[in-house]
Amino acid sequence: MKIKLALLFGLLTISMILTGCEPLLVFDTKGPQAATISNVIWISIITMAVVVITVIVLLINMLVKYRASKQPEDYEPPHIEGNPIVEGIIVGIPILIVAFLSFVSVISTYQVEAVPEGYEDQEPLVIYASSSDWKWHFAYPEEDIETVNYVFIPTHRPVEFRLYSHSTISSFWIPQLAGQKYAMADMVNKLNVVADVPAEMVGRNSNFNGAGFAENTFNVTSLEPEEFDSWIEDIHATAEPITEEEFTKLLEPGHLGQMTFTGTHLDFLPAPEGENGGHNHGSSETDHGNHEDHEDTDTESEHDQH
Repeated sequence: MKIKLALLFGLLTISMILTGCEPLLVFDTKGPQAATISNVIWISIITMAVVVITVIVLLINMLVKYRASKQPEDYEPPHIEGNPIVEGIIVGIPILIVAFLSFVSVISTYQVEAVPEGYEDQEPLVIYASSSDWKWHFAYPEEDIETVNYVFIPTHRPVEFRLYSHSTISSFWIPQLAGQKYAMADMVNKLNVVADVPAEMVGRNSNFNGAGFAENTFNVTSLEPEEFDSWIEDIHATAEPITEEEFTKLLEPGHLGQMTFTGTHLDFLPAPEGENGGHNHGSSETDHGNHEDHEDTDTESEHDQH
């Protein structure tokens, strides 16, 4: 009776505490990628809960059923060599659980990495999201605008974020749209998202990168396509153009509010992809010229030796 009252009291206490909590962002999804991740989290929680509850129930049953006070003083436990059925169960069930969770993880990973189902034939909106200490820069090359610490996206259209960093490694994360992905120097990572509904969301850097990490956040707003187009027109009508000098100042360590520009920094500081990637800083002509110079030097050295 006392155990039942204690359990009941514990459940009531937990219920009262959770009543005042806001819903976790990873469960308040606004897009198919985030919904997939949320489902995987729930599957994992339920699977682990079944395992934990089963183990606790069996433990309590063993402690009560086979406690020392129930046995006579001269009791000696029987000598048992083993039970193939029990051993098969205690080995087989964990293997099945791990195999099940592995299958779910692999399938969901491919789903969240790809363009969401139903949007494969649409042209994605490409946004270059680059980090600096401790800011986020969003360049829209097709729309020829750039924002700092906030990003607007249209609903019901695939968005391809191209991620990289101007300084330390950061992690781009919008919990209500997708999982996190790293932004690193000298390479570009891609993240596909779709917003199902108009909403205001919060994104952040989820990888510790120094003193300003805690405030390394940005706002995300999904708009209906017509409203998104109007927003683009307003920026071209009111914002100042970004310059290389201005952008260099923005890269200095520190925190800033939201800023808006026409043009993008990609015009004078391209993203590290293609011929501008980390392993292709020099042009092919330069590399070819260096190779020819190296061959000429080797030929002259051989001639001198002769």
